[in-house]
Amino acid sequence: MPVAGQRVTVSVADGIARVRLNRPDKRNALDLAMFEGIAAAQQRLKRDRSVQAVIVDAAGEDFSSGLDVKAVLGDRRAARKLLWKWWPWQANLAQRVSVGWRHLKVPVIAGIRGRCWGGGLQIALGADFRFAHPESSLSVMEARWGIIPDMGGTLALRELLPADQAMRLAMTAETFDGATALELGLVTGVDSDPEAAALNLAQRLLERSPDTNAAIKRLYRKSWNLRAGSVLARESAYQFRILARPNQRIAVKRQRGENIPWRRD
Repeated sequence: MPVAGQRVTVSVADGIARVRLNRPDKRNALDLAMFEGIAAAQQRLKRDRSVQAVIVDAAGEDFSSGLDVKAVLGDRRAARKLLWKWWPWQANLAQRVSVGWRHLKVPVIAGIRGRCWGGGLQIALGADFRFAHPESSLSVMEARWGIIPDMGGTLALRELLPADQAMRLAMTAETFDGATALELGLVTGVDSDPEAAALNLAQRLLERSPDTNAAIKRLYRKSWNLRAGSVLARESAYQFRILARPNQRIAVKRQRGENIPWRRD
């Protein structure tokens, strides 16, 4: 049973691990504890040799509504902890919740229903496969808050979409349903029960050698994402610049209904 207040739960049965975002009362919005819980789950699964596939889903009606802006941007300590890194080419905590799935040797499958916005979509993009409910709502939403997507999802977007399509989604911060996500190539499939679809694929993959699955994942990841560290460094550098400028704070106020013009200097 989930522990009260536990942001992320992990269970393992028959070679399949289920990682569940567990803040349904807040639509699984990402606060510091959620970031830390996901990173801890990734480290735990990295050490568990019984795990042959991972399913990432969420409790409640929504996969994740994205960053808990008030909790994170209103807490300088939390923001610093998320963005700080020893070396520009490494992933920081914010990026690890997406990139960390790519570093696991086993297939990772996300089951998406309801809202999958901003940071929530970044987490799902880190998975190797994604199944979405046809009526789910997805968005690269960071621009609404005057920031850029900086959680490592850029690695997946550059593999899945042409640059103009990725820029359009990121700049407009538009929402789109699961069917549209499939047309764009952002998800592997749509299903009225995305968690069941994820489980079905996981069970099929368990029929194959874990060494083969690991080698295929490693081969394709290395072939599709040359110089990934440069992407992570660029995401972080741009985000730090944006956070230091007034338009980011103006974006938050505009999102809350205040009609404030953008700074043009």
